[in-house]
Amino acid sequence: MAKKSMIQREEKRSRLAKKFLEKRNTLKAELKTTTDYEVKVKLLQKLDKLPKNSAPSRGRNRCWMTGRSRGFYKDFGLSRHVLREMAHEGLIPGLQKSSW
Repeated sequence: MAKKSMIQREEKRSRLAKKFLEKRNTLKAELKTTTDYEVKVKLLQKLDKLPKNSAPSRGRNRCWMTGRSRGFYKDFGLSRHVLREMAHEGLIPGLQKSSW
């Protein structure tokens, strides 16, 4: 189980990313279209003033059951430990332990 503070931090990052998504996208679009150097510098300064945690790339995938960030399977939204336990119990449809 991940620390509750880490899970809360991730939730805060996702809220900030949603809040500033439109503003960030408009600034980036303006930056691509302008050719004037001074305007680009001002736009970059505006981008820098946005909170760092509002960038979508700062988010981290976490298991929805345990909150574990490592060993994450994107297809299931689970960490490797939980995925294995649920597969053994037959709780994930279409998934079975391989043997050869």
